[in-house]
Amino acid sequence: MSARALSESSFASDLLSLTKPRLSGLVIATAAGGMWLAPGELTVPRILVTLLATAGTVGAANALNCYWERESDRFMARTANRPLPSGRMEPGVALGFGLALAALSLPALALGANLLTAGLGLVALLSYVLAYTPLKARTSASMLVGAVPGALPPLMGWTAVTGQIDAGGYVLFAILFLWQIPHSIAIGLFRQDEYAAAGLKTVPLERGEDSSRLQIVLYLVALVPMTLLPFQLRIAGAWYLAAAVVLGLSFLGLGATGLFRSLGRPWARQTFLFSLLYLAGLFAALMLDSGGHG
Repeated sequence: MSARALSESSFASDLLSLTKPRLSGLVIATAAGGMWLAPGELTVPRILVTLLATAGTVGAANALNCYWERESDRFMARTANRPLPSGRMEPGVALGFGLALAALSLPALALGANLLTAGLGLVALLSYVLAYTPLKARTSASMLVGAVPGALPPLMGWTAVTGQIDAGGYVLFAILFLWQIPHSIAIGLFRQDEYAAAGLKTVPLERGEDSSRLQIVLYLVALVPMTLLPFQLRIAGAWYLAAAVVLGLSFLGLGATGLFRSLGRPWARQTFLFSLLYLAGLFAALMLDSGGHG
């Protein structure tokens, strides 16, 4: 490979990294889940356009987040090698890339799905970039703000099929919203030093470890019954219900163990990793035992 080709490949790789592909992949999976579970006609063109446009919208939000946080990212091990803090890319390039992605993706959502879905995408983009991102350096309450755009993709998938927001869509939104809180607090617990060095506010840094462990359990207590509602609404069947109960009680048991034993960072990391398995398992069960397109 020539030096020029290698350089172009590296630049393309850096552009892709601005979209945070692993995080975006998780978001797209939940959007796909929302589409699959929603009642109504599901066509291949609508699926492809909706998911690609949602990916573009999420990627735009992440790229603009990278632009905004390019200075604080220097102080965190997991972000220091990103294109902007490492100096491999000019900030203006990332800004232009993020804005261009948004300019392409939001109209595509409106045309490929509907105006409601595009509107939700716009809310997700603006709340993530203009509210959550700047608040991270000011208050740990930013976590609640950031949970809103994080919970919107499954609702967007739902509205892309139904054209309206109803009980099923609200439940999917609520599950993702509640799940993000223990997930985020767990990250904050085992990465306290990095967040402190970057000047970002988290629940562990502002409220302490005891309060953090308690909040994890309280949000899990709210999450578990919420995950039972898809069965009540006949979105999913008895196999899903059994999976939701087992996964939920396991997650709650892990959280309660940390609370009552005052466990530290190894437990917090374990809780974070389990939260990912939990979400994957829950959505897999939803989609395999759905009353929609399954």
